[in-house]
Amino acid sequence: MSDNAGVSADRFADYGRPRRVDGGLRARSARGAIGRSWWSRRFLEVLESFALGTRLTRGRSYARAGQVLTLDIAPGRVSAVVQGSRPQPYQVSIALRQFPASLWSRIEEELAGQAFFSARLLAGDLPGELEELFVAAGAPLFPAGVDELTQRCNCPDFAVPCKHLAATFYLLAEAFDADPFELLHWRGRSRAELLDELRARRVEATGVVALPEAVGAPSEPDGDRSTVAPAGAARALVGLSTTTLPEAADRFWLPPVPLPDRPPRLVTGSDLLLRQLGAPAPAIGGPGMLERLRRAYRAFGPDDR
Repeated sequence: MSDNAGVSADRFADYGRPRRVDGGLRARSARGAIGRSWWSRRFLEVLESFALGTRLTRGRSYARAGQVLTLDIAPGRVSAVVQGSRPQPYQVSIALRQFPASLWSRIEEELAGQAFFSARLLAGDLPGELEELFVAAGAPLFPAGVDELTQRCNCPDFAVPCKHLAATFYLLAEAFDADPFELLHWRGRSRAELLDELRARRVEATGVVALPEAVGAPSEPDGDRSTVAPAGAARALVGLSTTTLPEAADRFWLPPVPLPDRPPRLVTGSDLLLRQLGAPAPAIGGPGMLERLRRAYRAFGPDDR
């Protein structure tokens, strides 16, 4: 065998079947789409909008087979180790600019100023309206273009993303499902840092430092009331101000952030469905029935809706 043939064989070995892994990170979704929450689905939709769809799908089987050995999310960078066809696993990294401290301070001020966001975040949830608030603050949660992502893998595949990077993207989306605050952590704020800052700002704005005492709470022998640690949903209410009924009624129907414009509506003719289905069978009228239905559709409704 010639030297060139040996080089060619070695090159094709790089794209062979991956080595089996025991104990790897396996995607929870066995089939179909990956991502259950709005933030994980939105993340994958953004990636697919960069025309990465077909290349992303190559890593789906890797993610489901448990080929990703480790996944670490840090401010500005995601690192992973992915087992491919070679004995040595590949080192993967995906970098995304983290927001500077001044920008995070402005975001935290906006979040703390609205009880809706404070309560939802303190309860461990990222409401869908959060994306609009970040965009309005000049800090979009998701990358606007593929050039905002620095993707690196030391495998011999020249495609970007390769299947090792794509597998990492899918496992990252599932990590966002498990803990939505990982998305904010990637942008530069951990869960603990963000929630501590929100609590501090709420206390500063409202002067409320603890929950009102629970009814029936036990008392100390000297007459002082004991401190009862909040639990469950009550933890989300710590530091939130009480609002009188008239104040709440005035703002009840106002959205926490400006609502997005309605998407454009597709204008079609009233007989679109008939044109798609075609003529019925002769036994129930054939083309003549189709024409009568078309005239009825036009008579009972305008063409543009």
